[in-house]
Amino acid sequence: MASGSYAKRQEPQEPLDLATRIPPRATRQLPITEIEGPETATGIYLPRTTPIPRAVEPARPKARGGKGKQQKVIDGPHPLAKYRPWMASLIICMVIAVLFSAVLLSSAIMQRSDGPALLKYFGGQVYDVQVGGKQAGSWQSNQPLPTQVPIHQGPYSVLGKPSLRADFMNRVLADYHSPAAGKAQALYDLGAKYGIDPAFALAFFLHESTFGTAGEARKTLSLGNLRCIPNAACVDQDRGGYASFPTWEAGFEAWYKLIRNYYVAQRGLVTVDQIIPVYAPNADNNNEQGYIASLKHSIDTWKAGQLRP
Repeated sequence: MASGSYAKRQEPQEPLDLATRIPPRATRQLPITEIEGPETATGIYLPRTTPIPRAVEPARPKARGGKGKQQKVIDGPHPLAKYRPWMASLIICMVIAVLFSAVLLSSAIMQRSDGPALLKYFGGQVYDVQVGGKQAGSWQSNQPLPTQVPIHQGPYSVLGKPSLRADFMNRVLADYHSPAAGKAQALYDLGAKYGIDPAFALAFFLHESTFGTAGEARKTLSLGNLRCIPNAACVDQDRGGYASFPTWEAGFEAWYKLIRNYYVAQRGLVTVDQIIPVYAPNADNNNEQGYIASLKHSIDTWKAGQLRP
């Protein structure tokens, strides 16, 4: 007996052709375009999405003294390379010239007759030059000594007859309340004896100690604050040493002997411009030019009849 399921059985159907049955969508189809990347060594272009190998640059040394700074790399020969042939010769010639100059200078210093005495300035023992050093005993004669070297006279020469009267010099000393007031006659007579114008002695006295009212002269009775010498007491050696005299007259005569018998007779120094650089050098904490100007101004003022410069 036939089963009733035959009536419901479906006949096999052929597969559907989707390409013919489903209509295409209306979306616009764009053409596919390849974007070419950089060409490789083989001539093949790579897409942009492909990583491009980069050349490895050598590490550059960092510049000193700052972060992030790099030294400039100079390709090719150094800019000064073309000057090297004659630069070496120039440097050698300059070195030879400097050495030659140094030898000449040292030879000139050593050949000076007063070289050793001048070198003592740098050691602080300047009083050896100021008072004649080892020759200190040779100029302490009680009479003016004849000159041993040529003398060149000039403005403000210490040599000469007195240009100021004794009474006028006493008025100057009294006006400054000097402890040596009233002793100008001795200053005048000693100047005439040694051939030194006493106006210069008075000017030195003013500049050194304001006529004995200040400094070492209050103790030493020294017109010119002389350093230690033979035949005189030496005091205050911790400050370089100063010659001390029993009276103002003795201090006056020691100064006249020093100027006449050492500076003039032995060294040929006769003007204040010549004497001061040795008598009161810069190396002994003095102002040479200021000292010279002070002496000249004082003498000019007194010769004009005024008591105070």
